Amino acid sequence: MSRTPRVTPAIRATGLRKDFTVKRKAGRLRRTTHTVAAVAGVDLTVGQGETVGYIGPNGAGKSTTLKMMTGVLTPSGGELSVCGVEPVPRRKQLARRIGVVFGQRSQLWWDLPLRESFRMLRYVYAVPEAEHAERLAACRELLDLDAFLDTPVRQLSLGQRMRGEITAALLHGPRVLFLDEPTIGLDVVSKQALRGFLADLGAGGDVTIMLTTHDLADIERLCPRLVVVDHGRVVHDGTLAELHARHGSQRRVVVDLDTPYDELPHVPGAKVDRVEDDGHRVVFALDGVPAGGLIARLAQQGGLRDVAVLEPDIEEVVARLYARGA
Repeated sequence: MSRTPRVTPAIRATGLRKDFTVKRKAGRLRRTTHTVAAVAGVDLTVGQGETVGYIGPNGAGKSTTLKMMTGVLTPSGGELSVCGVEPVPRRKQLARRIGVVFGQRSQLWWDLPLRESFRMLRYVYAVPEAEHAERLAACRELLDLDAFLDTPVRQLSLGQRMRGEITAALLHGPRVLFLDEPTIGLDVVSKQALRGFLADLGAGGDVTIMLTTHDLADIERLCPRLVVVDHGRVVHDGTLAELHARHGSQRRVVVDLDTPYDELPHVPGAKVDRVEDDGHRVVFALDGVPAGGLIARLAQQGGLRDVAVLEPDIEEVVARLYARGA
């Protein structure tokens, strides 16, 4: 009888904790010592090839979690493995299996042309020349690097440097890519280009992507799975649709009418949310019903000039979730 081979998760955390000791004033001369749990028992399993958005308010423990996963910080408790190894004791081995792009840290040499930084990284990670050339060629094409490959890193724009950082993180063929705010500060065109590249990378299924961001458009575009943390604990782990369903988000249908609103047909699951423009615009809130039924009934009645369907606002539901945790 054949068995399906067991695949080791890219990331597995069980009861993961990180405590910090802080001192606080308790008078003019005295100080007391307190233990603060930055990460308070996170259970998380990420399969190979998944793209996961890892979000939370400031101070929720996102960066601390990523620093433990990349071997920068030692956990205070629990179990953690990344790419099948324990990060801190086997940090050098782990470094060859992961790529990291953190906003406060650069892998590029500031005064060297971008091309030379990439060449230096080949020797740092001992990547065979043919593999390095193949990966660099792919990134040059997909991220449009050729125009500034010979420009010193210090002269690059923020968008150009971020494209360089992501290329640097991928040249040694990592199995897991950790991204911390990859689109922060970028203009609209650069954001779209970077999101498109990361979406294609994630769709390939060869690289596991762990993304932290405050730009929720990144989550909508890139992450089939969303993990929300608050006060060091996971408060949601699932799809974006499940998050909306759990917290009562509603789709809305905006209807523009030829004549002012008087009486519209009743459709179960659809209710009038508000009336605008002297009755010429009506906004309906949908409670889990398709928009098509409502639109069809309105079209039958006549006088329908325009219709728009608005998806739930992710920022609104995440803000409610944060507020509830606070």
